Amino acid sequence: MEYQSKIYELYKDMTSNIKGRVLKDEPLKNHTYFKIGGPAGILAEPENTEDLKTVLKLIKKHDVDCFIIGNGTNLLVSDDGYNGVIVKIGENFDYFSKVENKVTVGAGTLLSVLAKYLARESLAGFEFASGIPGYIGGAVYMNAGAYGGEMKDVVKKVRCIDLDGNMHEFTNEEMEFSYRHTKLTDSDLIVLEAELELTYGNKDEIMEIIRDLNEKRITKQPLNLPSAGSTFKRPANGYASKLIEDAGLKGLRYKGAMVSDKHSGFVVNYDNATCEDVLGLMRIVISTVNDKFGIILEPEIKIVGTTLNN
Repeated sequence: MEYQSKIYELYKDMTSNIKGRVLKDEPLKNHTYFKIGGPAGILAEPENTEDLKTVLKLIKKHDVDCFIIGNGTNLLVSDDGYNGVIVKIGENFDYFSKVENKVTVGAGTLLSVLAKYLARESLAGFEFASGIPGYIGGAVYMNAGAYGGEMKDVVKKVRCIDLDGNMHEFTNEEMEFSYRHTKLTDSDLIVLEAELELTYGNKDEIMEIIRDLNEKRITKQPLNLPSAGSTFKRPANGYASKLIEDAGLKGLRYKGAMVSDKHSGFVVNYDNATCEDVLGLMRIVISTVNDKFGIILEPEIKIVGTTLNN
């Protein structure tokens, strides 16, 4: 069967069998912080784990490509979109419960919301994540971090599902946490929930740390323009933002994309940028930094439906 026919048949099958939302030709710019991205063949938002299992079963039955997203905070999606199924693990997986200093949290829970809850409960150690705009699922998947903290510092266990619907559980050690990488990063496993272990602290002091970190973020990051956060990973020697600034690229524009003039570690959607505008600018940055300093910057953002090397 021709591929587009498969997608159509899958769409009909999903609308009959899925409890959550199923959309056809949904613009992915509506689901990414970059506000960039063409249509998904199908976008499915399962209602719960059992619904997700049904989604995955139907995708396998119809033999169609799929990609998992959360809050879309670190995604750059092709202008042509994604010719398959985007499975969004979102608000339907937003929950958390606490037993003493341990918290079980669903993959669709916003880091900022969780950070405020933990502060009110006098639990410390999660302050670093209070300004990160993503969901727990994506944060665990890539070992997100900021201001000296990382998810590896607080994660005790992670529960996942694979594309065949099998459940898996990993301890902190089994997750193989490293800089912006885990054992999940190169796998097809989907984070469902995580168990965090925090330490008790002084509520006022925790709140003060969160306020200070959020103030730093507001002051130093270009929050007024769409972006996917830090565009490049921190290289072994130095910081991406300093290398980019020292290369004279701060504020550089390429069509609708710009190296932020507030924080050169961010490429921003300055003027209705396309995916190709952003990729073009990233290529200029990578080439220039390599020419000047002999360091090759690697993307921290996830590129979907195209590649940087086109």
